[in-house]
Amino acid sequence: MEFRHLGRSGLLISEIAYGNWITHGSQVEEDAANECVKAALDVGITTFDTADAYAGTKAEEVLGRALKGQRREGLEIFTKVFWPTGPGPNDRSLSRKHIAESINGSLRRLQTDYVDVYQAHRFDYSTPLEETMIAFADVVRQGKALYIGVSEWTASEIRAGWEMAQDLKIQLVSNQPQYSMLWRVIEAEVVPTSIELGLGQVVFSPIAQGVLTGKYEPGKQPPAGSRATDEKSGAEFISRWMSDEVLGTVQKLKPLADQAGLSMAQLAVAWVLQNQNVSAAIIGASRPEQVHDNAAAAGKKLDADLLKAIDEVVNPIAEFDPAQTVSPPKRP
Repeated sequence: MEFRHLGRSGLLISEIAYGNWITHGSQVEEDAANECVKAALDVGITTFDTADAYAGTKAEEVLGRALKGQRREGLEIFTKVFWPTGPGPNDRSLSRKHIAESINGSLRRLQTDYVDVYQAHRFDYSTPLEETMIAFADVVRQGKALYIGVSEWTASEIRAGWEMAQDLKIQLVSNQPQYSMLWRVIEAEVVPTSIELGLGQVVFSPIAQGVLTGKYEPGKQPPAGSRATDEKSGAEFISRWMSDEVLGTVQKLKPLADQAGLSMAQLAVAWVLQNQNVSAAIIGASRPEQVHDNAAAAGKKLDADLLKAIDEVVNPIAEFDPAQTVSPPKRP
């Protein structure tokens, strides 16, 4: 396993992180979840990402039990706050009340005294940013989190949050966006702003919910038991990629993966890691062998010719920043 600094902070994280969105507490039974976490630890993954809202708070509980007994100092545990975790009007958002209560719930479910990075799961347009950042500062000063991160914030939102964090003397060190060969919207503004301010990207869905593995083929029904057929596992999230045009294009990547000596999944994960602003790629899994396959992308270098060939295949269908009116940006 390779390790990278999280932005310009001193924190080192495994460049492959294990995440349990959609899987733990919903798609995957707990015994299988435990086997996947064990596989992650076996391959050297030390960074684990979850959120209070995943599986209605069950995902944090499953991860907490799976990591019980591990040396806490040897792990980096990330969680998030924003989405509803209960029926009440204050069981959501980035208000001071919800942050104060949610961090305590997350720590209890994860069976830990602190998380390494506490992330705003989305930007909250209903709460003053100053209120949110002061609440995060309190969480840090209480020793319940070491660093602050955000997820899916725009460049301007990141800048505003970073400036307040500087004033409050806390470290806003990361953004967690979706990023893959097929979804590249962060390249236009978020990545340049993050480089300037010292934030690292901890990216999710590097294999586009499994589409970039090549297992979905144009004109054919999705394999039984795959994410595309399982409502509990986020079929609605994968639907955007299930056109014959996209699936046919993905099949054209297989010779390039073979050329690099990589599986399709490894090529997809290695591709996001070529972006030096990416501190880690989050993988998810329902079986231990998926963890082993994805994690083998750690440390892989893709040469310039291969990156160019990949771009020639995927650029016609890739999602860039919709505000871009010029040709797609070069990879940072």
